Amino acid sequence: MTRAGRLPRPRSLRARLTAGLVVLLAVSCAAVGLAAVVELNGFLTQRLDQQLTQAGTRFPESLEHAGKLPDDHDGDERGDTRRMATGTFGARLLHGSVTHSGLIRSGDPAADLDVGLTARDARRLARTPADGRPHTVELSALGHYRLTASPGRDGDVLIVGLPLEPVEATVHRLELVAGAVFGLALVVTGVAGALWVRWSLRPLAKVTATATRVAELPLASGEVTLPARTSDSDPHSEVGRVAAALDRMLGHVGDALAQRHASEERLRRFAADASHELRTPVASVRGHAELALLHPGPVPPEVTRALERIAAESSRMGLMVDDLLLLARLDAGRPLERRPVDLTHLVLDAVTDARAAGPDHRWTLDLPREPVTVTGDAHRLQQVLANLLANARLHTPKGTEVTVTLDAGPETVGLSVHDDGPGVPEEVRPAVFERFTRAEHRRRPDAPGGGAGLGLAIVAAVVEAHGGGVGVESSPGSTAFSVRLPAGAALSSG
Repeated sequence: MTRAGRLPRPRSLRARLTAGLVVLLAVSCAAVGLAAVVELNGFLTQRLDQQLTQAGTRFPESLEHAGKLPDDHDGDERGDTRRMATGTFGARLLHGSVTHSGLIRSGDPAADLDVGLTARDARRLARTPADGRPHTVELSALGHYRLTASPGRDGDVLIVGLPLEPVEATVHRLELVAGAVFGLALVVTGVAGALWVRWSLRPLAKVTATATRVAELPLASGEVTLPARTSDSDPHSEVGRVAAALDRMLGHVGDALAQRHASEERLRRFAADASHELRTPVASVRGHAELALLHPGPVPPEVTRALERIAAESSRMGLMVDDLLLLARLDAGRPLERRPVDLTHLVLDAVTDARAAGPDHRWTLDLPREPVTVTGDAHRLQQVLANLLANARLHTPKGTEVTVTLDAGPETVGLSVHDDGPGVPEEVRPAVFERFTRAEHRRRPDAPGGGAGLGLAIVAAVVEAHGGGVGVESSPGSTAFSVRLPAGAALSSG
């Protein structure tokens, strides 16, 4: 059978239980009805056979005498055809041919000798075994009959029969009554069973609703409030045990999430406090190093180089501290500015700065005709562009073409930075936007000292704070970092 011809299968547990209950009841009703019909049909047929045995061959013997038995056959009144049952059929066969036939009709005092047998009926009568046992034969003029054939005194065969129509009518009536009663029982059982199954599965519906609410919760970060437990179910039932197990699991998950959130908060506070505390000493070290380099007196070359390294490293450490402090503030949900920002102007300025910092690269722009404006923090969005372009400049060889594309849709604004460099290593790609992720073996040999791996993490954090998202697609010869921002949407509050 084709898929289109298959019956629809119930998908929910409630529908399957109800359908199973109705199917089992239907099978039981069918078995009971079939047994009743077969038993009744056999009983009525047996009674009819007993009547045939009692009737004997008096009626077919009387057909030669217009319905009266001759005195030499049986001298009592039992030979009168008027004492035969209505519908009794008789026939006399001689050498396989029907010589006489008759039928006792209702209201007639004598037998009707004009039965109207066809040649086919005659052949069927001739084929009836003359063993005195009842046989079912269909006569085209009369219908189904139970017939017995017995040898006669004159070398003939005498056939007597009674109609099966009363038996068939009674059995058919039983079939109609049983069908109606069983059909009504199936409908009532289906409705009552559906209500009963629905009531019985209420605890499972609560478990499902609770699991659905938990599945919809953002569990990756932040404080999570789990829904209420489902422990009001019967602990001795299967559904109750499932609900109890789910409650225990939710308890463990809630404890783990609470500990994770507390740990994240402690880490964020530590990062913010450490970054804030380090800004002053780092600036002080850098200031003293620059001041020492300005000393007018003679300074040994080794000391000069050491002071220059101290100034450079303290400057790099200051930038790292600023990045950590920015990430800590974004993690804490500090609100950013919310103003209209001309993103086209920011892209032009960022590419101009990147072209000055990386003159050996080829920088191209693909901008729309109309200016693209978003709602956000201009300084942070400028930092996103600068980090993406710096990433492309530092991790690709000289001569690499970097293309910045900006497009505006009805709901989102897209920004893409594409380069034809060696690509992001496959093992680094899943964590490229995480903090302290570095791929130094793909950095240009002549590039300056590597950063702390916070540039792309800041890109992701700033874009997410604007309600957008970031992505990367990379293969050898083609790498594209994409940013999606809501067109005019409000900033997220974290």
